[in-house]
Amino acid sequence: MGGLVLKLNPKERVLVNGAVIENGDRRAKLNIVTPNANILRLRDALHPEEINTPVRRVCYIMQLILSGDVMPEDANNQVLRGLEQLSQVFKDADSRSLLAAATAQALEANYYPALKSLRALLPREERLIAAAPQ
Repeated sequence: MGGLVLKLNPKERVLVNGAVIENGDRRAKLNIVTPNANILRLRDALHPEEINTPVRRVCYIMQLILSGDVMPEDANNQVLRGLEQLSQVFKDADSRSLLAAATAQALEANYYPALKSLRALLPREERLIAAAPQ
């Protein structure tokens, strides 16, 4: 069986096709078998005021696609352009691997795994910004 598997903690919320769904009191595992469903784990959601770095900007665009607020065909070029720009900055092998995975998934319109790969760059981006001369 293919599709997306979400493992939810108690009381964790997820956005599915515009509806907020809250898990019960126990851990749960959901198998999403409908292709192209708009799904966003709310604990991973970025808020507009948090979009202050290049990686966060691309993550936010993917998040808008997953939430159904933006049509993929309207935002995919922005996502791919942003990933390309990030590949000019992140030169280490691990980062390049994450960017390649995110790009491959975005090209296939698999935005949840693309977002997951890209979110792994957030701590690295924070370290780069912190180390940059003021």
